[in-house]
Parts: sequence; C-alpha cells; structure tokens
Amino acid sequence: MRHALALSKRGLGRVAPNPAVGCLVVSPEGAVLGRGWTQPGGRPHAEVVALEAAGSAARGATVYVTLEPCAHHGETPPCADALIAAGVARVVGAIEDPDPRVGGKGFARLRGAGIDVATGPLGNEAAEANAGFFLRVREGRPLVTLKIAQSLDGKVAAASGQSQWITSEEARRFGHLLRAQNDAILVGIETVLADDPALTCRIPGLEDRSPLRVVLDTRGRLGKGSQIATTANRFRTLQFTAHPKPPLAKFGVEIVSAATDKSGRIDIPAMLSELGRRGVTRLLVEGGPTIQTAFLDEGLADRIELFTAPLVLGARARNSVASTRAAVLEEAPRFSRMGRRKLGPDLLESLVRKA
Repeated sequence: MRHALALSKRGLGRVAPNPAVGCLVVSPEGAVLGRGWTQPGGRPHAEVVALEAAGSAARGATVYVTLEPCAHHGETPPCADALIAAGVARVVGAIEDPDPRVGGKGFARLRGAGIDVATGPLGNEAAEANAGFFLRVREGRPLVTLKIAQSLDGKVAAASGQSQWITSEEARRFGHLLRAQNDAILVGIETVLADDPALTCRIPGLEDRSPLRVVLDTRGRLGKGSQIATTANRFRTLQFTAHPKPPLAKFGVEIVSAATDKSGRIDIPAMLSELGRRGVTRLLVEGGPTIQTAFLDEGLADRIELFTAPLVLGARARNSVASTRAAVLEEAPRFSRMGRRKLGPDLLESLVRKA
C-alpha cells in the first residue's frame, strides 16, 4: 500500500476534479504484475492503468488501491466492474470514497461478485494524500495551503520592500514543486503590482504542470503588460474582481465577477466555493501578508508550508502575517507540525490546522 500511495502522489495537481489514486496488481507469489496512477485530466483511472499493464495475469491476483474503486458510470465505466471482469481474487483498499456516488458501493459490488475485500491499511495516509478531493466533496471548496517564506524574525520583506530573495535556491525549487502539486495558485493584486510574478512551474521537465493562476483584484487593477496578462493565453488565469474590465479577456484572462465582504474585499468563502465548482481540489496561496491573514481569519487555511531563512531583517521590515482578528490567545489560529526538512541553509516546516 505504501508503494500504491507513492504512485498516487504522481497525479497531484494534474487530476482534478478527480482524486489522485495509486494501484498495484500483485501475483499470489508477491510479484508486481501491473501498477498505475490516475492520469492527467482524471482518466484513465489508476485501476484501469494497472489492469492493462497486468493483462491476463491479473486473474487470481491481489489489487492494492489507495481509494475505493468507483461504482458509477461517469465519463468512464466503473472501476469495480473492471476489477470483476479481470478476475482478481482480492482487493485491498486503503479508504472508502466519500463521494456519494460511490460511498461504499464499490466495495459492496466487489464483495457481491465473490471478491475478497479488505479495507483500512494506511487509511490515514490515504486520506491525507487526497485531503483536497475529500474537502471538495464534503464542503465544496479546495484544500488551502499557505506558502510563506520568511526570515528568522518572521519578516517577508526588508524595510525597503525588497523580498527577492529571502530564501535559497533550494527552497525556491521546492516552492515550484508545490506549485506542480496544486491545482491552482493564488495571489492578491498587490503582489502582482509589486513583483510581477509569472506564477508558473519552472522545474525542468515539469513546466507543463503549471497550475491555474488566480488573482484577487477587487478594483480591477491587473495591467495588460503584467506577466500574468501577457501569458494568460498559455497558462489559464482567473481574475476575481468587483470591477470587471473586459479588455483583459482579449489576452486570455477569464474574468469572474466576485462578491465582496463587509470590508469591501473579495469574499474569501464565496471565492473558494467558486473554485470548488470549477473542480479545484488543492489551492496554493502565495500572496502577501494581507491575503495570508484573510485566510487565517476566516479559518480557511488548512495547511502552511513555512520556509525560514537564517537571516534577521529587524523591526522595520514587513511581517509575514498582518493584523489578525485574534485578540486573545484562545482566538489564535493553531497548527500542528506534520514535518520539517532542511533545504540548503533554510528550514521548511509543514503544518496542518488543528480542528
């Protein structure tokens, strides 16, 4: 199952709105006969890929799959039926699919066909790998990860406003990998005006995995000469704004008329619901302190990838988080550390929001 989970992660950022699934077909002697993972665009599914690789040798084999095989007719036939037709003897599934079209029906169909079914191994790891898909099914929004690059004293820019580059080349490369593993990347218009980012994945060999780009731009200030606008015909781009300017559509920018909150800014929950309707399951937020804090205040920051560089910028530098609504400790957003790693001279801490 660990092998299958590793395979499933190859699909992250490429298979939305479908889950990223991994599958192995194993002989009674323990030899791997076929392996597969969900392909770009969400199909073919992992089980179909693995069964095709195994061919007729799949008969009597055991299948390890990270998510319950689907049991409904979508754009492809049910994977449960494909497993039955292949004549497999046993299916080991990590976790049940929360999609109401499946929700236990896949496992039930397999059992009804006389296939031995076991569930549960590495279920927590499988749920974590597909946390974005699960959240979209249950709440209609994507999983939100804040990416923050800061100094030792929690600053994201020097007093002059300079922020390129606080972290090392190794940390920046990992940041591009995060982009490749998410369906969409979001910034606010202030970041666009200050840094003119491209928001693409620039790891050699992964250039085609650049995510959907999302710009929150209440007053419609995105310029025609920005990197985002001039590359919108190559990289899909959404502009959420309360003041649409149709000329940008000529460049390929999709303009979304957005609701605003009481402060006059883009309504974050409504924006996330719209992304969920569009099939986005994993959203990486790379905006500045104001945008990051908006997600924290709404309780909508599910993960944080915190890059810390070994330098000190001082009190006049720009804080990594703006003023939050928390007035007392009990109101502060709290996170648990999932892991940490060194990236050159920098430290990356991965955190998950406490329920």
